[in-house]
Amino acid sequence: MSYHHLTISERIRIEVLSILGYSTRFIAKFLHRHHSTIARELSRNKFENEYVSTSAHNKYLERRKNSSHSSKYNEFLSNLISEKLHKNWSPEQISNALLNGKLSFKTIYNWIYIGKLKGISLKNLRHKGKRRKKETRGKFLIGNSITTRPKDVKSRKTFGHWELDTIVSSRGKAKACLATFVER
Repeated sequence: MSYHHLTISERIRIEVLSILGYSTRFIAKFLHRHHSTIARELSRNKFENEYVSTSAHNKYLERRKNSSHSSKYNEFLSNLISEKLHKNWSPEQISNALLNGKLSFKTIYNWIYIGKLKGISLKNLRHKGKRRKKETRGKFLIGNSITTRPKDVKSRKTFGHWELDTIVSSRGKAKACLATFVER
């Protein structure tokens, strides 16, 4: 979902409109924002029971400064992971068995991709960085798309051009299937 933070000018407008007694819904419509955004801004940034845009913006900047989390990367962990990867351990095994799930295997893969683990590349992994083939069982690979049908079928002047569609139910113990056949 796409969003953007309130600017100082929007905060000033919120302050002025709230002093004039306008509702949060009116302010939200005026600023083209959701009403809960305005209500949250007003309740979160009260200063002596009043909303002050400058102090609200300063609080916002302070929260943004403290919002980033610290990296889990360190040299000891890097050396430990590199050693196990050289011994043909997978990132999943390292994450679960060695680190008890405290570090995600996806994080280990990301460190490999960006080169944080010295001397380790995709070639050091058990599958040498190759991806498995996608599963193709259970899919029908017959028939043509509707967009590729000939013009005489679209005109419906000749008989014998059939369309079919199936729906498989996922409810209940007995799986039901519905098939429809339509002559174009």
